[in-house]
Amino acid sequence: MGKYHFIAIGGIGMSGLAKYLLEDGHEVSGSDIADSKYVDKLRKLGAKVYIGHSEDNVPNGATVIVSTAIRENNPELQRARELGLNVYHRSDLLKEIAESAQRAGKCFIGFSGTHGKTTTSGLASYVLERANLNPSFVDGGILPDINTNAQHKGGKHFIAELDESDGTIVKYSPDILVINNLEEDHIDFYKNGMSDIIKTFETAISKAKKVIVNADNKGVKLLNGDFITFGLEDADYTARNIVYSSDGTTFEICKENKLVTDIRIQLSGVHNVYNTLAVVAALIEAGVDINLVKPYFYDFTGMGRRFQKVCETNGFCVYDDYAHHPTEIKATLDAASKKFGKENIVAVFQPHRYTRLKSLWGEFLGAFENAGRVVVVDVYAASEDEIEGINGEKFASELGGSEYISGNMSEVAQKLLPSLKQGNIVIGLGAGTITALGKELEKAVCVAN
Repeated sequence: MGKYHFIAIGGIGMSGLAKYLLEDGHEVSGSDIADSKYVDKLRKLGAKVYIGHSEDNVPNGATVIVSTAIRENNPELQRARELGLNVYHRSDLLKEIAESAQRAGKCFIGFSGTHGKTTTSGLASYVLERANLNPSFVDGGILPDINTNAQHKGGKHFIAELDESDGTIVKYSPDILVINNLEEDHIDFYKNGMSDIIKTFETAISKAKKVIVNADNKGVKLLNGDFITFGLEDADYTARNIVYSSDGTTFEICKENKLVTDIRIQLSGVHNVYNTLAVVAALIEAGVDINLVKPYFYDFTGMGRRFQKVCETNGFCVYDDYAHHPTEIKATLDAASKKFGKENIVAVFQPHRYTRLKSLWGEFLGAFENAGRVVVVDVYAASEDEIEGINGEKFASELGGSEYISGNMSEVAQKLLPSLKQGNIVIGLGAGTITALGKELEKAVCVAN
C-alpha cells in the first residue's frame, strides 16, 4: 500500500480523494489551515492531519498531493521538492484511482461540463448506492443521506466528477464520458475563451470509449465526434410529458422514441430534467437495469450547496447554492420562483473571482429576473488580485433595483436581517464565503431576540 500526503486536505475535492485512499488501505496524512468537518472525518478513518502548513509535516517516502491553488512557495511543497518526493496534482491521483478501478473491472463513468457535474455524478452515485450496487465514487459534493463525497466499494462502477477548470480533464480515459453542457468560463485559464474549451474537450473525447452529450446545448454543438445524445426532443434519450409541481417533477424517458421508464424527482427546474436524463442515459449505457435504481431518484434531495436548505428562522428560510455562473444563477432562481413564487425570493449574490465577474458582466446583469429582491455583496477574490472598476457595489448599481451590502458574512447578515419578512426565501448564491450566510443570520436572530 502507498503513502500519501495532502497539502490542503480539508477541501471538498481533496478530502474525497483522501477518504477513498484510506478505504483502499493506504496510509494518508495531510495539512490544512483550519479544522473542519471533513478533516474530522478523515482523522476518524485513520489519517494524520496537521493544522497549519510546515515543512515538518511532510513524511519521508510519501507521494505529495497538491491542487492548482497550492503555490510553489508553500513550505510543504518546497520540502517535498528538496526530498525528491513524487508530487501529484490531484487530477493525477484521480487518474491513478480511476485506472486502478478499471483494472479491477469497474466501469468508469465521468461527468463533466460547465454546469451540473456535481449533481449528475452525485445522483448517479446515490441511486447506485441506494440500490445496493456498491459503487465506488469521488464526487465534488456531499451526497444526501449517505453523507459522504467518496467511497471505495466492490461494485461494478466507479463514478467521478471530472473538473475542466484547469484543463486536467484531458488526463482521464473513462469508459463513459458525460458532457452536460459547455459555456465560456474559467477565462483565467482558457485565455481564448470558447475555442480553447472546445479544443480541451475534443482531446478529452478522443480518450473516452463512449461519449454522452446534451444535444440541446449550443456549446456542445461545437464539438465534433460520434456521440450518444440526450435532450428534450431530437436526441437518443429524450424526456416527454414533463409536469412541474410544488412537490417535484415527473416525466417519461424514451430511448430512440421508445419508452424506457417514467421518473419522479423532488428537484425543480428544467436543468434537473437534463441532469436526470444524463444520469439515466449513462447508467443504461453502463449496463445498469434502470428498474433497480428508479425508485431512488425521488429520494435524492440534491448535493450539498446545491439549493440546500440550511436554516429556517424568524419566519424565513435560507438556502445555500453554489451557483457562480450566470447560467447556474438563472437555473436556480427559475426553479426557486416556480416553487416559492418570485415575490418571496431574496437573492444574495457574492460574485466569485474578479476575472469571472468582468468577463461575464453582461450575462450576470441578466441572471436575476426571477428574484423579487437582489442583494449584492463584495467579490470573493479566491486567489485573484482586485481589478479596478470591477466590484460588488458597481455591479449592484448597474443591475438596478438591487442593493449593495459591504463587509464579511457576519456583517452582511446583521445588515440584512432587519429587512427580511416572514415568508421570504433567502438564497445565498456563490462559491465563496456566502455559504456561511445562513449560520450568520441565525446568530443575528439570536442577538436580536
